[in-house]
Amino acid sequence: MTNRRDFIRTLSLLPLTGVAMKLNTLTKMTEHFADTPPMPVLFLGHGNPMNAIEDNEFSQGWAAMGKTITKPKAILCISAHWETSGTFITAMDKPQTIHDFGGFPQALFDVQYPAKGNVELAKETQSGIKKAAVGLNYDWGLDHGCWSVLNRMYPNADVPVLQLSLDYNQTAQWHYELAKELAFLRKKGVLIIGSGNIVHNLGLVNWKDDQTFDWAVEANATVKKLITANDFKSLIEYSKLGKSLQLAVPTPEHYLPLLYSLALKTDSETLSYFNDKLVMGSISMTSVKIG
Repeated sequence: MTNRRDFIRTLSLLPLTGVAMKLNTLTKMTEHFADTPPMPVLFLGHGNPMNAIEDNEFSQGWAAMGKTITKPKAILCISAHWETSGTFITAMDKPQTIHDFGGFPQALFDVQYPAKGNVELAKETQSGIKKAAVGLNYDWGLDHGCWSVLNRMYPNADVPVLQLSLDYNQTAQWHYELAKELAFLRKKGVLIIGSGNIVHNLGLVNWKDDQTFDWAVEANATVKKLITANDFKSLIEYSKLGKSLQLAVPTPEHYLPLLYSLALKTDSETLSYFNDKLVMGSISMTSVKIG
């Protein structure tokens, strides 16, 4: 009789066990999205792809930042080097390392950054953005605006990485408003990084790197002054800021990631600068930490 009662009791527990197993699986799937203290936001001046393999003040600055901030559960990068018609987010388990450049040593092309993706986070981000219909992308990966800095911040590639594209059809104001919709990710352990350059004019590069142009110094200082003053409206309308900004931003793709980062700053948050230097006459490496 005792064995029979034990057998019946075991049978009665089976459905509950199944439910418990399903709940446990669901918990594991969503634990990465649990609320956390807000992550900081970064804008990184990425500059020359060689920074990914050279030991210099910029790569050291990125490495130091990676050690300073709380290790994220995932990273969302808005890079100057992924422009699309429409807005897309990478949604593959294993994003490829894209070597989207030419004329560099083979050692740079040999670099692989095997960070995982996160399909569930891509879908959650897609759902959280109302400004645009965000498409899930399965064939891009991580371009050098993304992996060249992460290679120094997180050299073990042990943090999942997603990229969000820049819609080249849209205005700076539109991008700024879309960026605000990413704020919820900060409380889910996601580090949001805008990767570009405040001053980026390859047509006027000084290859001898022995002279910084006055207009580049002026443009970089103007942008920093407006950032510090929280005058983001003027930064959105950068084309009205005079000749120096027109030279600094001949095309918008390297400047827009800055607006993505600034859009996520709250009124109470402080910000700081690092890697604050102009190189090759017309490229600013100035980077910003928010929060």
